[in-house]
Amino acid sequence: MLNNKKYCPSLTAYQRRASIEVNIGETPLGGNQPIRVQSMTTVDTMDTKGSVEQTIRMVESGCEYVRITAPSIKEAQNLQNIKDELRAQGVNVPLVADIHFTPNAAELAAGIVEKVRINPGNYADKKKFEEIEYTDESYQAELQRIREKFVPLVKLCQKNGTAMRIGTNHGSLSDRIMSRFGDTPLGMVESALEFLRICNEMDYHDIVLSMKASNTRVMVQAYRLLVHKLEEEGLKPYPLHLGVTEAGDGEDGRIKSAVGIGALLEDGLGDTVRVSLTEEPEFEAPVAASLIKRYATRSGHKEIAALSESPVDPFNYERRKTAEVLNFGNENVPRVIANFSEFKHVEMADLKAIGHYYLPELDKWKMGDTGADYVYSGSHPISFMLPNGLKEILDYTSWMELEDQSNKFPFVTLEEWQQLSDDQLAFVSIDAADLSAVESLKGKQNAILMLSSGNSHTMAEMRRFIFELIIQQIDLPVVLNSRIIESDQSEFQLAAATDVGALLIDGLGDGVMLSGHGDKKIENNTAFGILQAARTRMTKTEYISCPSCGRTLFDLQETTAMIRKRTDHLKGVKIGIMGCIVNGPGEMADADYGYVGSGKGKITLYKGQTVVKRAVPSEHAVDELIEIIKEDNNWVEPETIKAEVS
Repeated sequence: MLNNKKYCPSLTAYQRRASIEVNIGETPLGGNQPIRVQSMTTVDTMDTKGSVEQTIRMVESGCEYVRITAPSIKEAQNLQNIKDELRAQGVNVPLVADIHFTPNAAELAAGIVEKVRINPGNYADKKKFEEIEYTDESYQAELQRIREKFVPLVKLCQKNGTAMRIGTNHGSLSDRIMSRFGDTPLGMVESALEFLRICNEMDYHDIVLSMKASNTRVMVQAYRLLVHKLEEEGLKPYPLHLGVTEAGDGEDGRIKSAVGIGALLEDGLGDTVRVSLTEEPEFEAPVAASLIKRYATRSGHKEIAALSESPVDPFNYERRKTAEVLNFGNENVPRVIANFSEFKHVEMADLKAIGHYYLPELDKWKMGDTGADYVYSGSHPISFMLPNGLKEILDYTSWMELEDQSNKFPFVTLEEWQQLSDDQLAFVSIDAADLSAVESLKGKQNAILMLSSGNSHTMAEMRRFIFELIIQQIDLPVVLNSRIIESDQSEFQLAAATDVGALLIDGLGDGVMLSGHGDKKIENNTAFGILQAARTRMTKTEYISCPSCGRTLFDLQETTAMIRKRTDHLKGVKIGIMGCIVNGPGEMADADYGYVGSGKGKITLYKGQTVVKRAVPSEHAVDELIEIIKEDNNWVEPETIKAEVS
């Protein structure tokens, strides 16, 4: 009997999910092959020279597969010219044709490239955002229509030895799927299974599957549910292509990608990775490689107590129910604690790094959107009055020596905790490896657990401890105390986003304290970035921007930077920036506003998934977007700090 919550080989012992091997040119995927890296060109597919040059740069940066868009017959035909030139230059990287809406282009490409990617949401359907009531008979008729459009491609792939990715995107589910299953992980999975069942009946198995979304929670839940459904239906364990769509650029794009992709890699899911950044594609492969390399030696980690079934539903988000202690837990957003314990003397100016600005000319403090909630000063008490409700946490012995303990709290071991009165609030240090500590927590109140792990499989060990709290019905809030010794900013952010973000994705964690990089601003911004990417605390504008491709109708990187410059003070507002209608209103999923290329120099502006203005000249489009936000009463003027911060 299938475990109704099973989606990975083990919740506690790292091991790759066993998948079938799929041949993609000379670079097989899945099975015992390493996790592969891939990306997608951004040059117009009709620009043969530009496509070849960019592909070579991508291969040199670490890409093992290169995807190229083929939106129509002419682009599909030109794939041959691109391939011929690459092979003439000795570049044998497998090419993947990216198909939306055009089965005839897919069929042509299947005879040229090593792999074809189809989107089941628009391969046989045109999305009209209509809600249609289907009877069982009419639904079956729709499935028959899909079969008639899809079978010719499967036959060609079988004939040519061409692999296929059936790649569901959260934002482009068909009206049929939306009407029956809704905008859900189950809808995403069923969208792929409709096509996969046809392949299975035709005994075609050179297939890779993906469940991509910009919402990291939805993305993780969909992949897990897909694995579960494959086993439930007795289908082969096909390899998985991992990715977070429209992750954005810069550190936000990297953190968001790591939260979603890392959560799955931690559980052994994933056979190839594409990081979707609004940057040049050669910058994506090194990020994907960094995410992957953490698992090269992971299987030798220190043993974690086994657990046969998750006590939470891995396919639906629900935050762990906890008591409220201080302002941690219950319905409070997760709190951020800045770790200054290595500082012997904290100055006013040091707090600028964690979002608290002292303005000497005005003799007052200002707090930014990413102002930390607490500061841990270790054994060195801060000598000045803290601003903006910021509270201090100190080591037990130092706290005991304080004359004034108001707004200051002890950081204690389990043994030290026993010496405190029952009504004294405390932050209790817990080693996630010590499950026996759970027994001493029963019936306790007035404590926030500071959970850390020394295991190389950190996320799984911390999750195992929190699962034990759930099993034992202990409702004390938990702060994820993660120390990652890494001086490189990107590597630090990717590791922290994976270890901490993967827990937050499942509603586990009431606060975050990051350390180990040394730069307090990077540690603080990373903590807030992870909370935002995991959808647990929104503190800044979120940009859902696609990574660009040959279909893009404007300079995505330049436009994203321009929109960000004008709107990055709009806390909690989500803005979608899409290069073309393929990555249009559907792909923006839950964005509040959308900026979508609709023609050369023309932009369509959206509110949610509703068109507000069409064919806006690009030189006026950002101003028009801001006007829409203003009309919606979601605009605030950006503040200017006139005085220099000390």
